[in-house]
Amino acid sequence: MLRKGALALALSSELVAAAINNTTPSLGFNQTLEQTWAQYSPYYPAAEYTAPPDGCSIIQVNLLQRHGARYPKKSDGKAMKKSAEQLQGASSFNGSEYDFLANFTYDLGTDDLVPYGAAQSYDAGQLHYTRYASLVSENMMPFLRASDSERVVESALNWTAGFAYASNQQYAPVLSVIIDQSTNDTLDDNMCPNVGTSDDETTDWADVFAPAIADRINAAAPGASLSNSDIVNLMMLCPFETVANEAPSPFCDLFTLDEFNSYEYYGDLTDYYGNGYGQELGPVQGVGYVNELLARLTGQPVQDETQTNHTLDSSPTTFPMNLTFYADFSHDNQMISIYSALGLFAQPHNLDPTQPDTERTWQVYKMVPFSGRLITEKLSCTADGETGEYVRILVNDAVQPMDFCGDTGNGLCTLDNFVESQQYARLNGEGDWALCTD
Repeated sequence: MLRKGALALALSSELVAAAINNTTPSLGFNQTLEQTWAQYSPYYPAAEYTAPPDGCSIIQVNLLQRHGARYPKKSDGKAMKKSAEQLQGASSFNGSEYDFLANFTYDLGTDDLVPYGAAQSYDAGQLHYTRYASLVSENMMPFLRASDSERVVESALNWTAGFAYASNQQYAPVLSVIIDQSTNDTLDDNMCPNVGTSDDETTDWADVFAPAIADRINAAAPGASLSNSDIVNLMMLCPFETVANEAPSPFCDLFTLDEFNSYEYYGDLTDYYGNGYGQELGPVQGVGYVNELLARLTGQPVQDETQTNHTLDSSPTTFPMNLTFYADFSHDNQMISIYSALGLFAQPHNLDPTQPDTERTWQVYKMVPFSGRLITEKLSCTADGETGEYVRILVNDAVQPMDFCGDTGNGLCTLDNFVESQQYARLNGEGDWALCTD
């Protein structure tokens, strides 16, 4: 499916001004609290971007980006509305932080990108043009694909608008391919009906952290009779109302920072056991994208028997080779599967659903915040008179260690070693793909 477009979602005047200056406005919180919102955290760079080592130059970049901030999914919205109304039904309230409930009405939309999310993608387009301008020319434009979800498509189009603005309209990329999510799609986790869920693990953790919060709020709001799931729903209202209204939600004031730290771990468990290493069929859903990435890095045809669309990937129109800039737009769950297929953020043991590991690297606010991004850079490096090709991966600007392919200590692996390290993808998930439908 081919489509062209311009800015997909109108931005408020404040957001336009901020986006043009590449400074999406603060939502009114310190970053510490926003980062406890797990997969609903606003984008922020997990580290300061570092240029490649001396003697190295970037010759290709592959961007994979999550859509920007959105309204909640229908099921989450229904659950949050119900829990908010249950709290409103208390016979009385002890504390001024509950005063807003007298006039509160749940009014969030469903699924769609919010203006703040549009600005995030616009910012990213500016940033990526500025960073990788040397790879772009009239004859070598970024090639864009998006999974066919409205919020993902709009994010891609807003990215192109930001990219064009940063280049003074000299380079205006187009969205060339929109992949139907009802068919083979490497940018959405829709093809593994036998995949399990993280419900058991997240319920176990809610049973640990939520009762004390429920007891506190129920004491302050007699008659509310909030359950553990109600607590999770009310905490979820904090990020969703904040990104939708571009102002702190009053629901955020009902909980302490320590309590939100527990909510963050709830999100970590959700993705770890939903699409990550803790889910038997999680990593295999990222195999198709990894094999497409290997094809782009090596200039060889895609070799994959999982969720790739062979019609699209075999055509130079819909899967061109030997370009310098590729940009794909996707969802957080699919990105988690891709990280896991690649071998990023590997844990020494599965996350404990009753006790957070404070040393874990699996923290989804660093991995898939709204507008989060994975960037794979292909580099040409010269040392001692010899030139070779290397790969470096960044997640939200943080260079990722890649011990699995002989990381030399600066995030670089030789291209050959990186390709060799991806045996799980190259072998089509080593039998896991068949388990998706057997």
